[in-house]
Amino acid sequence: MVTPLISTQGLNDAMQGPRPPLVLDIRWALGAPPGIEEYRRGHVPGASYVDLDKELAGTPGPGRHPLPDAAAFQAAMRRHGVSAKRPVVVYDAGTSTAAARAWWDLKYFGHPDVRVLDGGYAAWVAENRPIATGEDETAADPSAEGDFDAAPGGMPILNAEGASGVAAQGVLIDARAPERFRGDVEPVDRIAGHIPGAANLPTAGNVDSTGHFLPADVLRSRFAGLGAKPAVPVGTYCGSGVTAAHTVLALAVAGIDASLYVGSWSEWITDSSRPVATGTETRRH
Repeated sequence: MVTPLISTQGLNDAMQGPRPPLVLDIRWALGAPPGIEEYRRGHVPGASYVDLDKELAGTPGPGRHPLPDAAAFQAAMRRHGVSAKRPVVVYDAGTSTAAARAWWDLKYFGHPDVRVLDGGYAAWVAENRPIATGEDETAADPSAEGDFDAAPGGMPILNAEGASGVAAQGVLIDARAPERFRGDVEPVDRIAGHIPGAANLPTAGNVDSTGHFLPADVLRSRFAGLGAKPAVPVGTYCGSGVTAAHTVLALAVAGIDASLYVGSWSEWITDSSRPVATGTETRRH
């Protein structure tokens, strides 16, 4: 099985090789300013900064981070130098939450070779690897524009009806924090709770304290506890389709294919006819 992750050593070696990857910096946090200032203070040499809200998602409505328009995504990725014939490595500050959305978007739109830097920028810096500062070198060089063609359909997706179906017939994973799943609190969306039949498995548990993904066998056991395995329909959602992409990535590391409900909870609650569950109720498999 080819892993969707790359180590800091692997990236460093690849950058020195005959076919260096294109590196994209996806630093982002919900409710925080764009990560461009962090990027300017230091980034992997040659990396191009990608704005998750503006380039990896479409205009909000009904969900907060819907799929970007194919043409707009293609134009954005070309500006960053993305080409189908060149490998891409994406990273964020450390947990790979935002980087996973970039990985998923690129895979969905047909890029054949995308990997996530395991441990992110934090691991890169902790190992005293070289960094660059200042502006985006790629954006300053028009000749570096890529030729990526965005073709939707490279990753399986769910709409609200499909998510409900997976919850009933397979395993639908809610990747949010337990208190949001239960409906105890809801700091972002106007309605608290979860999709009936979903099972809660927070994204934060996919990585260790350093932000590195857990080993594949450990992740397999983690997901198996919910009944998620290769022969079972598996889907995942979160608040707006960002952290759920991290769970899709973790499932891929474990060798399990999964669909992403991109609209997630922020879209689900826009239709008052859709049921809402609270507490720890979940369908057992």
